[in-house]
Amino acid sequence: MLSGCSLIWTGALLLGLQALLTRASDFQHHGYEEMVRALFAVQSECPYIARVYSIGRSVEGRHLYVLEFSDNPGVHEALEPEFKYVGNMHGNEVLGRELLIYLSKFLCEEYRSGNERITRLIHDTRIHILPSMNPDGYEVAARQGPEFNGYLVGRGNAKDTDLNRNFPDLNALMYYYERHSGQNHHLPLPDNWELQVEPETLAVIKWMDNYNFVLSANLHGGAVVANYPFDKSREPRIRGRTTYSTTPDDKIFRKLAKTYSYAHSWMHKGWNCGDYFDEGITNGASWYSLSKGMQDFNYLHTNCFEITLELSCDKFPPATALANEWLANREALVSYMEQVHHGIKGMVYDENNNPITNAEISVTGINHDMTSGPDGDYFRLLLPGTYTVTASAPGYQAFTSTVTVGPAEAVQLHFYLKLQPKVSNLHTKAHPNKKGHSTAKVPPTNLGPR
Repeated sequence: MLSGCSLIWTGALLLGLQALLTRASDFQHHGYEEMVRALFAVQSECPYIARVYSIGRSVEGRHLYVLEFSDNPGVHEALEPEFKYVGNMHGNEVLGRELLIYLSKFLCEEYRSGNERITRLIHDTRIHILPSMNPDGYEVAARQGPEFNGYLVGRGNAKDTDLNRNFPDLNALMYYYERHSGQNHHLPLPDNWELQVEPETLAVIKWMDNYNFVLSANLHGGAVVANYPFDKSREPRIRGRTTYSTTPDDKIFRKLAKTYSYAHSWMHKGWNCGDYFDEGITNGASWYSLSKGMQDFNYLHTNCFEITLELSCDKFPPATALANEWLANREALVSYMEQVHHGIKGMVYDENNNPITNAEISVTGINHDMTSGPDGDYFRLLLPGTYTVTASAPGYQAFTSTVTVGPAEAVQLHFYLKLQPKVSNLHTKAHPNKKGHSTAKVPPTNLGPR
């Protein structure tokens, strides 16, 4: 016979299991209309921290809806980093879409319940969640269903274009610049680029240009691994051989990938889907070379660091698997967002405390610069260590500072740039002073590394 305490414990256990089963029954696939309702429901439940907005439309006219979380929705607050998640870029890779819908509900519910970790994350970060970049492709895949879904059915958009092969190819330009000491950041887009990409790609590029994103991940399926740039190999493709293509930020990218992999229930174990990836991570080009991909484009055109998360062997897992997949990814999704708060951040001002936009932030030894945003704030992800950092802008004298980064929150490092002396002053005729010395102004000898 069970004691009173045992009965109470058993009852609590049964209630817990019942609650778990109830929650599991809530996990289902969301068609476009169901997804839209879910996003607006979160906005309705958490109106003070959530906002739904559209960045454009798909080929077939479906809105590309984003759900934003912030303590001040719709507004960029200086020194508050912008983060984004993108799901369902390939229409038939649907787990990421569902995880981002569940993540949205989770953030709202945990905030309302007073979860300190989630509250702090939302107060200190502006989070943007795009559950489906390819809603048209999803509808094609969903008509087949999980049981009969083909490997390629619904992968592309309504024009059957693979959106992860549709961004302007900036890698080739970057690799050329590497050989000729050219620009290392914010590479220019080719002429008429808007006519060369799909509506979904166009919308995402303009989204990137409108928000100063710092960190991002796009969610895929078909493998279980955290993939980081560069995706495109520097070397010509040779059959049977792959080549690791590093970015100047290879160390931080490896750390970002490991953050997700080790917080995931089994990604870090390496063996998944018949493949082995050490620690559950891989350099994209080392796996296979990919041109015109989104993660490389983020790094080369914007301030944003993005990795690609392959999250399931099955591209379209059955609804019965979704609860387990959510539990496997929940901590990883949150931990990865928290990485946006590492490194250094600060403001770039002129002598009158006016913010300077598009100032370049250079770190000695890392050949990839950041730029300050419209409010004059900048963010630079870095591993713990001591760094020499230089801020520069046209018309101003560059300023260099040394900073030590720890393992916790980002260190604030502000810059105050002085105007360069006017050119006319540099050529003023020298007049001897009373002691016979010239009083001509001498231009400063150290105007920065460029």
